[in-house]
Amino acid sequence: MSFPLHADPPEVLTVVLTRARSLSARGVVIFDLDSTLFDNRPRQVRILREFGQAKGIASLAANEVRHWASGWDMRGAMVNAGLPEADADALLSEARTFWRERFFTSEYCRIDAEIAGAGAYLRALAATQVQIAYVTGRHEPMREGSVEALGNFDMPLPDGGQVRLLMKPTLDETDDDFKVQVVAQVRALGEVIAAFDNEPTHVNGYRVSFPEALSVHLATDHSGRAVALLPGVVSIPNFEH
Repeated sequence: MSFPLHADPPEVLTVVLTRARSLSARGVVIFDLDSTLFDNRPRQVRILREFGQAKGIASLAANEVRHWASGWDMRGAMVNAGLPEADADALLSEARTFWRERFFTSEYCRIDAEIAGAGAYLRALAATQVQIAYVTGRHEPMREGSVEALGNFDMPLPDGGQVRLLMKPTLDETDDDFKVQVVAQVRALGEVIAAFDNEPTHVNGYRVSFPEALSVHLATDHSGRAVALLPGVVSIPNFEH
């Protein structure tokens, strides 16, 4: 079934659910985590607040979710919170180092929020007995916090059977390389019905690897690379249906 580039979420999500009911355990649905199932901005806010507290900068210590317009632009968030641009530029390198030491940890990923409707949709999928594969660029040391975050919103938890959490072995491996390498592992599980990812490069990769599946782009935020979505990829803002 074909959809326009920016499709109606309920229609797209219903099609995937219908197919999942048909295939049941023979089917597989792929989900990324960051900016697909989870809103990372609370994590960003906490880290920048802690940086502001450490540096004695009140505006950064009081930053809020609304200051993270794109979700990933730290300089923009610093300026939006009230820091002069020159000060933001001077502090940016130090702030990024502070961020990097915390962002990729179980402790901090526990506080992520839910993309609207994600938990309810995953529960509806799980009820069909379809296989769910969380394929994320997070690395193995983040597994504990990632599982806890899934549980925070009653999302299906990895059980080694119906639900799997596939993670990078190390932080050094790029997300792009990992998501290419994991294709064979996912293909071996069954028939891929759909793949959901916020990163255009990754959702395009699924479109090529699984041409019979529905490749769904989450129009939340992404790394900022100028990559156009391939024909046949549909884009939705969330999982409300």
